[in-house]
Amino acid sequence: MTTYIVLLNWTDQGVRSVKESPRRLDAAKKLLGEMGGSFKHFFLTMGEYDMVSVCEAPDDAVIARFALELGMGGNVRTRTLKAFPEAAYREIMASLG
Repeated sequence: MTTYIVLLNWTDQGVRSVKESPRRLDAAKKLLGEMGGSFKHFFLTMGEYDMVSVCEAPDDAVIARFALELGMGGNVRTRTLKAFPEAAYREIMASLG
């Protein structure tokens, strides 16, 4: 599984119905699970992003589809970062010329 950091901000629509956010999070967890992935961590954050999640998915296409599905709901906008674990980081660094 590949790890992804998903940065989320509520849209105007999402803020207007923010009390529904926990229900939407549960639906998002279910959706990603059905796609073969999972949420590893979820945080409400202060600063540039409203929420941050650490997710795993089988591949980039799955997480892209997941992010698009979330966006189609109109409540959040996402930015997704592919994350390399420490072992992969060390392998990449060791391969440098």
